[in-house]
Amino acid sequence: MPGTFIKNYMAMHDLIIIGSGPAGLTAALYAGRSRLNTLLIEKMAVGGRILMSETIENYPGFPGGVATDELIRRMEQQVRELEVNIVNDEVLELDPVKKTVRASSATYQSRAIIIASGARPRKLNVPGEEQFTGRGVSYCATCDAPFYKEKKVVIVGGGNAVAEEAIYLSRFASLVNVIHRREDLRAAKIMQERMQENKKINFILSSIVTEIKGTQKVEAVRIKNLITGQENDFSCDGVFIYIGYEPETAFLKNNLTMDAAGFLLTDEIMATSSAGIFACGDCRKKSLYQVINACGDGAVAADSAYKFIANQEK
Repeated sequence: MPGTFIKNYMAMHDLIIIGSGPAGLTAALYAGRSRLNTLLIEKMAVGGRILMSETIENYPGFPGGVATDELIRRMEQQVRELEVNIVNDEVLELDPVKKTVRASSATYQSRAIIIASGARPRKLNVPGEEQFTGRGVSYCATCDAPFYKEKKVVIVGGGNAVAEEAIYLSRFASLVNVIHRREDLRAAKIMQERMQENKKINFILSSIVTEIKGTQKVEAVRIKNLITGQENDFSCDGVFIYIGYEPETAFLKNNLTMDAAGFLLTDEIMATSSAGIFACGDCRKKSLYQVINACGDGAVAADSAYKFIANQEK
């Protein structure tokens, strides 16, 4: 039955997909439609870290946006209808030659593998960040914003995620201070316009956070102006960090070709440096990280895996 597995049993599958974000779910959809015996492995809830975002506004076909959990629920339903087996397990190691996946609860084997493991939030790596994580330091405004009703918060970064989360935080916080190291934000112009129109959002540009301070919880951040070099303490109740992502590829143990940051290098058909191993979504090196092109990656990866398997049968 879908969603079940036998502990420590190495079953042979046509295809294993690691990760169930939009890329992994799309790959599973296409693999299921190709009638491949497919196993989808996810260590978190189906959907992965995209569930930290409340709404997706730029997914085609949904004017006004779509609730993230609703979009993922529909994707999962499509995949389960095709009888793709989904298991909850954490992948610890992958052997690209033998095409085996060692996870916490079992070892799995297949004829091809798609890596859709995604990425995790990058940390500031400043004093106080680890100490106050969960006590004022957060990487998910959607998760934690309700704790900051009528409180003052800062959000670090300058991309689209910062714009979305700053606007969301403004529904709860009395003041949202956006701290960015550059003079200009990197967010899409329409998102910048929305922030500028929001009276609860303030900008602290050309600045970085050098320390997060407090006793039992966050009470302030130390901010350095990169133009003047001056540092000052800035009182706040919470710190939300959005400075990019790091790929979830440590389990590969450098068995595949990556860039310096650990993102997988693929060609146009999502093939990695090892035959029969493909990658899609946010774990691979590319120029744009969005749900829409993660889904496109997943479709291409599944098609490539299907063709690889078919060629092995000739």
